[in-house]
Amino acid sequence: MPSHLSRRAVFRGITAATAVATLATGLAACGGDSEAVTKTDATGTVTVGRLSNGAAEETALKVSEVKSISAELPASVRRSGKLVIGVGALPSGSAPLNFVGSDQKTLTGSEPDLGRLVAAVLGLKPEIRNSTWENLFVGVDSGKVDVAFSNVTVTEERKRKYEFASYRKDNLAFEVLKKNSWNFDGDYENLAGKTVSVGAGTNQEKILLEWKARLAKEGKKLTVKYFPDQNATNLALSSGKIDAFLGPNPAVAYRARQTANTPNATRNAGTFSGAGETLQGLIAATAKKDSGLAKPLADALNHLIEHGQYGKWLAAYGLSNESVAKSEVNPPGLPLDNS
Repeated sequence: MPSHLSRRAVFRGITAATAVATLATGLAACGGDSEAVTKTDATGTVTVGRLSNGAAEETALKVSEVKSISAELPASVRRSGKLVIGVGALPSGSAPLNFVGSDQKTLTGSEPDLGRLVAAVLGLKPEIRNSTWENLFVGVDSGKVDVAFSNVTVTEERKRKYEFASYRKDNLAFEVLKKNSWNFDGDYENLAGKTVSVGAGTNQEKILLEWKARLAKEGKKLTVKYFPDQNATNLALSSGKIDAFLGPNPAVAYRARQTANTPNATRNAGTFSGAGETLQGLIAATAKKDSGLAKPLADALNHLIEHGQYGKWLAAYGLSNESVAKSEVNPPGLPLDNS
């Protein structure tokens, strides 16, 4: 799911579209749409981080149907007894968001796991459908998929076709070596004199180049470097050729976990909203506009927030710094002139 600076894909540069090293290759053999294999938990339990191969800490969470919330569901969904959850992880997935697990067949990751938790609150059986990023939206449009849990950013453009229930901040992050004491602290001035790598054609590149231009006007230098892939970027960071890498927060969290016990351990040196300075970007469950799903989805998410399962889900994946206090229906999204 590549990202670029067109209106459509500025979001994708900070969403699931940004590639990170995947944990499995099983998805690569698939194309288009596929129904993901899912594991069955004991009644009243949803296990997150299962088969994650180190991307998450496996955690069993108690969660049961809340009748007052499931009663809000559209009649057709309630009668079906299932929640069809779309995930746009083909062809290769993006850890820790969505990827094939260590058994080479089960779709795991923070996004499908949250979908399973929400389905449990709604008293529905989760049915995970995996597809390419483009076909994810085709599935929602056609009614083949009830809701997408796939790191979708809320935008004003998307509101024309979809309704949203927010569940996570859409953040970028600076990755540095753990031994490096530098921190971003939310201030672009702290980038003066630094060398930072970023993916070409991404939303984070756009933001970084804006900061570079500001610093240049102040007589200060920020060097921006590009590498052909994430492995090359990782090598440049470990060898000291760059001071930091700016990328999606989930990807940085994943690599920090994977490198924790190595000589080149990395850490998060600060986050920044993917929507820029004036708006906190938000990731949301995405359903067809006027489907009647946004409110019960938001209420289910708020139940998980209030009763602690939400916080434990985030912690399992190292994403606690993207928590929200409340799920909102159709919150402000990236404006039309920045999307």
